[in-house]
Amino acid sequence: MAAPASPATNAPPRRAATACSPCGPASCTRPSPPPGPEQKTDTWQAKYALRAGVEGTINQALDVTRLRRARYRGLPKVNLQQAYSATAINVIRLDAHWAEGPRRPRNSRLTRLAHQLAA
Repeated sequence: MAAPASPATNAPPRRAATACSPCGPASCTRPSPPPGPEQKTDTWQAKYALRAGVEGTINQALDVTRLRRARYRGLPKVNLQQAYSATAINVIRLDAHWAEGPRRPRNSRLTRLAHQLAA
C-alpha cells in the first residue's frame, strides 16, 4: 500500500512574479486597482457598511459554532444544527449587550488624532 501524499505534493506549483501574463480577471493574482470614484459616494459607503456588518456576523457564527462543516448527516439534522447555532449566537450577543451595554464603534488612533487636530 502506498503512503498517503503529503499536502506539499498536492499544492499547485508556484509561479514566479515575473511570469505573470495577461489573462482573465478571474485568475489574476495582481493587486486590485485603487478604489474608483463610485466608492467615494455616500450610497456606496452605506452599502459597504451594511455588508461589513453581515460579514462580521457570519464570521462570528463560523468561529463560535464551527458551521463550516455539518456535524450530522441529513437535511433535517443539519437544519436543526443551524437553528441551534443561530440561537447560540443570539444568546452570546444578548449576554454581551446586557453585560457591557451597547458597544460604540472603535476609532483608530489616527482618527482620534485627526479629530484632535481639527478641533
